[in-house]
Amino acid sequence: MPSNVEIKAALRDLRYLTQRAKELSGTDGTVIRQQDTFFKVPAGRLKLRDFQDGTGQLIFYERPDTEGPKLSNYSITPTNDPQGLVKVLTDALGQVGQVKKERRLYMVGQTRVHVDSVEGLGDFMELEVVMKEHQSREEGVAIANQLMLELGVKEEDLIDGAYMDLLLKNQQNGHAP
Repeated sequence: MPSNVEIKAALRDLRYLTQRAKELSGTDGTVIRQQDTFFKVPAGRLKLRDFQDGTGQLIFYERPDTEGPKLSNYSITPTNDPQGLVKVLTDALGQVGQVKKERRLYMVGQTRVHVDSVEGLGDFMELEVVMKEHQSREEGVAIANQLMLELGVKEEDLIDGAYMDLLLKNQQNGHAP
């Protein structure tokens, strides 16, 4: 199963981080609009990512819900009928909820730097160090930590869990999404 080392952080300064990501990647990044629908499963997480253009991906992943760099194992398959698949999976499994976001993707070496504007939550940064077959978890963590420094991400800004978790927590606390 493919894996990556991930970190996620709330953004204090969207403009600064975006500028640093542009400098480090040498590009203006790629804008991707996504709607993720999460389904009830006994272990891990299952989501259907709809790219809002008639295509999508069904993604299963497992990772610990802890702050800082963490190893994530995942499986992905493409679909040309994301809305139909959402309906079938909702009927079969039930939904946990949905996350809508606009993502700007920058590639820095083997790392996907995501600058996300999440509906109902705000702005975040996510790093995904896409692990090569021969790399250890420790090597991935070292790459993530170095990139955090280069992007000016502070340890106190790191978050655990997924955007879906944050949205559910807000709903439980009486905050509208």
